[in-house]
Amino acid sequence: MARINLLPWREERRKLRNREAQTLLGATAVAAVLAVLLIVFQYGRLIDGQLARNRMLEQEIAAVDRKIKEVEEFEKERSRLLSRKQIIEQLQSSRSMMVHLFDDLVRTIPEGVRLNSIKQAGDQLTLEGAAESNARVSEYMRKLEVSDWMGNPDLQIVEAKGADKRSRYMFTLRVNLKKPTVEGEEGQEGDPAAATAATGGAAP
Repeated sequence: MARINLLPWREERRKLRNREAQTLLGATAVAAVLAVLLIVFQYGRLIDGQLARNRMLEQEIAAVDRKIKEVEEFEKERSRLLSRKQIIEQLQSSRSMMVHLFDDLVRTIPEGVRLNSIKQAGDQLTLEGAAESNARVSEYMRKLEVSDWMGNPDLQIVEAKGADKRSRYMFTLRVNLKKPTVEGEEGQEGDPAAATAATGGAAP
């Protein structure tokens, strides 16, 4: 009876399987490495894109910050111009007011009263003067009370000094300034030509 030795064939088949397994393992390793490289490349692209967007956003933010600073400078300049405009308007208003005020001061001083000094602090005047008697001071206060440009007289001091009867009583009065509402004045206040025409003068 013939005998067949199968050991070499089995050994060859085992070696073949080992080679196939190693080839498959190598291919799997290569595929895994390629997959990792692809993932790393993709994430790198995403990161680069995000960094580019971040840089663009930073540039836009810097541009917006510069515009905000420019707007703030414009606002400061606008505030300064408005302050100057208000000061000019106040000066123009007080210029016409002082003319009326001095006219009213002359008109309200009764006979026997003399003013020595006039001091202004805001909307308050301090009047220092001399009078022949207390009655003259009282009369002066009554005239100030009904004045168009002054009101609320407050007598601070009145005392007899010296032998001169014409200025024996020295007094100190405080009065509040007021601006009467004159018909047509509101329209003239913002229009110098109208104000000049209303006073009968010629515009400069």
